[in-house]
Amino acid sequence: MAALDRLELLPEPDDPRIMTTVDKDAPGYPGSAYGLSDEAARELRWPAAPIKEILWPWGAVTFAFGAAFMLLVWPHITAYLSPVLPETEWAFESSGIRDLQDSGLDGTGIHVCMVDTGIDVDHPDFTNLSLVAFRDFYQGEHDDIRDVGDDWHGTMMAGLLVADGKFRGAAPGVDLSVALALGPSGTSGEEDLVAQAVRWCRITQDADIISLSLGSNPGSGMTNQSQTARAVEEAIEAGIFVVAAAGNRDSGEVISDISVPANVEGVIAVGAITRSGSVWSQSATGSPIDPYTQQNRSYPNQKPEVSAPGVLLLSTAGSNLEPPYAYSSGTSDSTVLVTGALAMILQLHGDAIRGEDGQISQEEMALVKRSLASSSDKSSIAEASHDPKGGYGSLNAVQWAENIAFELNIS
Repeated sequence: MAALDRLELLPEPDDPRIMTTVDKDAPGYPGSAYGLSDEAARELRWPAAPIKEILWPWGAVTFAFGAAFMLLVWPHITAYLSPVLPETEWAFESSGIRDLQDSGLDGTGIHVCMVDTGIDVDHPDFTNLSLVAFRDFYQGEHDDIRDVGDDWHGTMMAGLLVADGKFRGAAPGVDLSVALALGPSGTSGEEDLVAQAVRWCRITQDADIISLSLGSNPGSGMTNQSQTARAVEEAIEAGIFVVAAAGNRDSGEVISDISVPANVEGVIAVGAITRSGSVWSQSATGSPIDPYTQQNRSYPNQKPEVSAPGVLLLSTAGSNLEPPYAYSSGTSDSTVLVTGALAMILQLHGDAIRGEDGQISQEEMALVKRSLASSSDKSSIAEASHDPKGGYGSLNAVQWAENIAFELNIS
């Protein structure tokens, strides 16, 4: 700071409020530039040395306290701004979901069953929610509709699907069943709880779609021979679409495949992309080998099948928060967007897909998956046909619906 002793602040003639730092021995502007004598102009200059009294130490101390204060309060500031700023609209718009909604679709008549940490039905954005069933597989308290997650994971995923308030979810008109099968940390504690929940969705709820924003690394928790994988296979065999998260991976973590049960052949496994359209670095990588058959995976069942927006999405959180919103990132989020898009497509083309018998066969399910693969936006993936992290490309809900219509010869 001693260098300031050699400096002065020189007012600019055109605007004296602008000060230029010069050496005190520099001649500066002549007095005529200010309409003054040279001697009077010299007196306009200010010594810079007193600035150090402001900058050090109190300026530095003030800056340090200010920076620390902002770090503490910034999450609260962003929480207050979040309901005002449409931070998540990019996800719904870039995926084509808003375009389908603009055509009058909202998932009405389609039954979605979500397996997660529960749901906070007191959230103001769930006023118009059609909750048809709730079942607690974690603690058996079926009459207490709640979210036990430490970070309201179930409520956040439900909001991305059915919120209808500060923001609009992907398919707010669906009938929703919620199975609470995960504990506060987002794990079940007992692997077969998720299997029980999936079977409940199939047998007692007769769901059209089961949405699973959950999973376990292959070889731990849910294994390839697990009850959960088998329950998911049973649902697919019954003509129920299963959409599941490909899984999140920490940097440097080496895992052989996407999560179980997303790695089951008939499941629509979903990876995540960022706002820029690139594949999220933490999205799990699929293996070319099917662990259940030990055969090479083939079109349209290579894993994952699709990617969708899933990074820093604003959604509903605990109703006790003020405001009751939070951000979330992961393949869990992108899974819900694909679920919502599929719900609207079933609303639009469901009868045609089911055919005369009114049931969705394995061939008809394969048709939907082929249409998903062929409709996906390839700009998000590095490979021409399939990427082990980004799938066949990113979700294009409008093109998905159009490709299904083409396959079914619907004009």
